[in-house]
Amino acid sequence: MSRVHSVSVAAPPARNLPRLMFEAARRAEAMGIIDPSQVTSDAAGVRQLANRIRRAGVAASAADLLNNVEVPSGDELVAILHTIIAALDASPVPEYEWGGLARVFAPEDLAALLDISVSSLRRYQSQERETPDDVAARLHFLALVVGDLAGSYNETGIRRWFQRKRTLLDGRAPAALLKRNWDPDDAEPGRIRELARNLVELSVT
Repeated sequence: MSRVHSVSVAAPPARNLPRLMFEAARRAEAMGIIDPSQVTSDAAGVRQLANRIRRAGVAASAADLLNNVEVPSGDELVAILHTIIAALDASPVPEYEWGGLARVFAPEDLAALLDISVSSLRRYQSQERETPDDVAARLHFLALVVGDLAGSYNETGIRRWFQRKRTLLDGRAPAALLKRNWDPDDAEPGRIRELARNLVELSVT
């Protein structure tokens, strides 16, 4: 009697297009770059998203590549979205992110999370003073975490998430770990991002 062997076949990359589009749009919204309600997960939507992000000085090469292809394939769109997501992760844009996070947090709460004074926050937010690199890095980190959380929580839920104690953070709240001139590359912020990213994985499975 012959045996039938089941072979697992990876899903075509193009099937990931809606998920990647959602992930890229959620990041770009949290960073204050776009309004995702106007973005669709087709070639025109990816092109529109790429061009808006390009205006913020991010992922210009991906937008240029897409604009040079009349009818991109699904796999090409997936590759471009991977590039855009990686570029958004690596690119602080404080002139946009101050506004994006101001829609979620009150000035006092955002200043506390960034470990700066409210007066400094207002000067940076109004561009009266240029945002220092260390503050821009923290601001960007918060925008990315908010982007991750936006797949599962509304704005009220996001604010509460930062204040609630978490077993995976040794019984501490995320906000309690963002103290003393913290750096996004430190271990504790890394644990916070991992916790938020786990919510993204659950929301797409």
